[in-house]
Amino acid sequence: MHRYRSHTCGALRESDIDQTARLSGWVHRVRDHGGVLFVDLRDHYGITQCVADPDSPAFAEVEKFRSEWVVRIDGKVRRRPAGTDNPELPTGLIEIYIKEIEVLGPAAELPLPVFGEQEYPEDIRLKYRFLDLRREKLHQNIMTRGAVVDSMRKRMKEQGFFEFQTPILTASSPEGARDFLVPSRIHPGKFYALPQAPQQYKQLLMMSGFDRYFQIAPCFRDEDPRADRLPGEFYQLDVEMSFVTQDDVFAAMEPVITGVFEDFAKGKPVTRNWPRIPFAEAVRKYGSDKPDLRNKIVMQEVSEHFRGSGFKVFARMLEDPKNQVWAIPGTGGGSRAFCDRMNSWAQGEGQPGLGYIMWREGGEGAGPLANNIGPERTAAIRDQLGLKEGDAAFFVAGDPEKFWKFAGLARTKLGEELNLIDKDRFELAWIVDFPMYEYDEENKKVDFSHNPFSMPQGGLDALKSQDPLTIKAFQYDIACNGYEIASGGIRNHKPEAMVKAFEIAGYGEQEVVDRFGGMYRAFQYGAPPHGGMAAGLDRIVMLLCGTNNLREISLFPMNQQAMDLLMGAPSEATPKQLKELHIRTNLPAKG
Repeated sequence: MHRYRSHTCGALRESDIDQTARLSGWVHRVRDHGGVLFVDLRDHYGITQCVADPDSPAFAEVEKFRSEWVVRIDGKVRRRPAGTDNPELPTGLIEIYIKEIEVLGPAAELPLPVFGEQEYPEDIRLKYRFLDLRREKLHQNIMTRGAVVDSMRKRMKEQGFFEFQTPILTASSPEGARDFLVPSRIHPGKFYALPQAPQQYKQLLMMSGFDRYFQIAPCFRDEDPRADRLPGEFYQLDVEMSFVTQDDVFAAMEPVITGVFEDFAKGKPVTRNWPRIPFAEAVRKYGSDKPDLRNKIVMQEVSEHFRGSGFKVFARMLEDPKNQVWAIPGTGGGSRAFCDRMNSWAQGEGQPGLGYIMWREGGEGAGPLANNIGPERTAAIRDQLGLKEGDAAFFVAGDPEKFWKFAGLARTKLGEELNLIDKDRFELAWIVDFPMYEYDEENKKVDFSHNPFSMPQGGLDALKSQDPLTIKAFQYDIACNGYEIASGGIRNHKPEAMVKAFEIAGYGEQEVVDRFGGMYRAFQYGAPPHGGMAAGLDRIVMLLCGTNNLREISLFPMNQQAMDLLMGAPSEATPKQLKELHIRTNLPAKG
């Protein structure tokens, strides 16, 4: 017999009854039932119930077992007594009568429990992540993550893509966040950067004639913690294709992402034939460039019903042609208590409030706004929104450029409060026609709104003749259930257009050559039209596992302060290391 096991803890079945088996694993828990000891022995594959009674030669040793000891158990497989079957376990029809044991690794007192899924402080969980990862839900999430990666790889290869590995030590690039810098010992005073994304390399692969590339790529960004991204590093399904239009990218990737979701949706419906929603329409209808389409609330402009009305606050706003009034319908929200609660919520979000109209029995509008604009206008709003008695509408007004994000938050809040979101489905959509540029209020300049390497719609002519803030890009995202899970674009592959695009964002030609020399040179020697995207692996797995915390689907994540509590990173370098790198630290003053 093998030194440690003849079977795993998930393998034994009725067909193994009367055989002698050897198992090794962790003591999940010990139960004492009237002097008979039951040991649930756990390994990666499952749990097997093992039994020792006072007649067992190992009974005295089993009495010493504690949670998470690693032990070897030899014994005879037998049928569980009638009425004690456990249908929730694959091994639930059998048990092992213990004849011999060996303690392979005793465990100290546990800093957190492994049995059960009770909440525990995150810092303890991360410091003892090796224990946390033994817990069933987290362990299964990690296995799901690996299976998702396998599904992605399989589907990408079926679509004719080839997997490549691009460098980790590279040059700094303006991808929208700070780089992690790595000092060079060989070149004093110079630094490598960890890639924020393999953007330039994957485009260079297209210049090199490889046609269809993908990679499960690690990406590194030195940015402040965000709820929807792990600090420091994340992984993405990175993709690039040559000789393609936007439609070709969609046709290649839509079945891949749909298929991955269907593989792990556990029966939940997944969108087929994704809608394509222009950025401006997504903002206008949903107040988000990553709308949750499970929420059926669609916002509408109702400016005309307030123009010249008795509600002077809105009427005066609408004298400025850039201002609008948007309505957010709230089906079933027509009670004074609910409307007041939404108003208080808006004030908590830093807004002056959230105006509303509610419709009472007979369809009559009520509330301060209804009283000010009169029954005719109130009825017209109700008819436009398709509302009825017992419903309400909430209103935001001003410059849509400034209020659309708040309107989206209000839409989401209404959907959650009124149970209008079908949470048992995955709604996927393409968001298209993003603006090429945006105005950076902080630095008072025009800057790229998304990926700086995207092709502007209209090409070089648009860059030369249009107001930059009106130029749309061949740029697209994939939205799923309120998250952006992918972003991409058709690339700007013409040197003159690339220089002009960066010039508008404040980069001179020489700076473009200095910072993107490899790609700029490659464009001079026959650059194919190309495009691609990157899908966030972490977010996709998070959605499929039904959690909203990325730490629940990652092996060894950092905490919100970007610290690895298990390994003790970041840590101080030794004087010898700093000397080799020609670096002297200049720490901020304490206190």
